Amino acid sequence: MESFAISAISGGVMLILCIVLLTGRGSFLIAGYNLMSKEKQARYDAPAYSKFMGKICIPIAIYTILVGIEALHVWWFWVVGGIIIAATLILACTAFFGNRFKR
Repeated sequence: MESFAISAISGGVMLILCIVLLTGRGSFLIAGYNLMSKEKQARYDAPAYSKFMGKICIPIAIYTILVGIEALHVWWFWVVGGIIIAATLILACTAFFGNRFKR
């Protein structure tokens, strides 16, 4: 029961951060973007980048909440988690290193 409580709390916090990102005002939460110089940050469309990262984080937050449910600890659940994580990493890398959000 406590594993569900821990994953529900951490997933809830992640959902709140996703909402902040989806509003377009959460660029300070994106690792790498907040460490850039102001000149490099000016080259990116920060609200669009924040919204994109918020959409990426929603499946991870939901998966984090579901991990605590003990009945779901079967092999397909871990496969789905691996697919979500791999897709998220690929999307984040393409968004950051591609030209999609450059001005």
